[in-house]
Amino acid sequence: MSEMKTLETEMKAIVFQLLDEEYGVDVHQVRSIERIQEITRVPRTPSFVKGVINLRGIVTPIIDLRSRFDLEEASYTEETRIVIVNANDMEVGMIVDSANDVIDVPADTVEPAPKVVGGIQAEYLDGVAKLEKRLLILLNLEKVLNPEEIIALRQFKETNE
Repeated sequence: MSEMKTLETEMKAIVFQLLDEEYGVDVHQVRSIERIQEITRVPRTPSFVKGVINLRGIVTPIIDLRSRFDLEEASYTEETRIVIVNANDMEVGMIVDSANDVIDVPADTVEPAPKVVGGIQAEYLDGVAKLEKRLLILLNLEKVLNPEEIIALRQFKETNE
């Protein structure tokens, strides 16, 4: 019972950066955080789909979150990471500027997302957490890829396994 209450009042989030903003996703949705590696391009996919990687024998689609959110593009650096997440029952890698923090997010610090935060539409957001001097934008991974895009990525993944 007390564990359930904890889940209702707090979550652990993996924190990553895009431009100058900090974003968070529920730690339970994150499988791993990888350094940038060679990505095999995939023809006829949306521009934000950078291709696929072979991650320990599993073909994993990779999307660039900057491109997905129509943010200014940037070159990959030593800090660039691929956050492997489970979204809509599929593992997807998200390219982010950096990722290096896990924090507790009390539920009472989370407010509904405004229509646009950091140039990103509210449809991709679960809310905004106000943590002392930090603002953490919480992503809704189920919305980052729409159902048609998920189907296309699944079909591509199945034909390449």
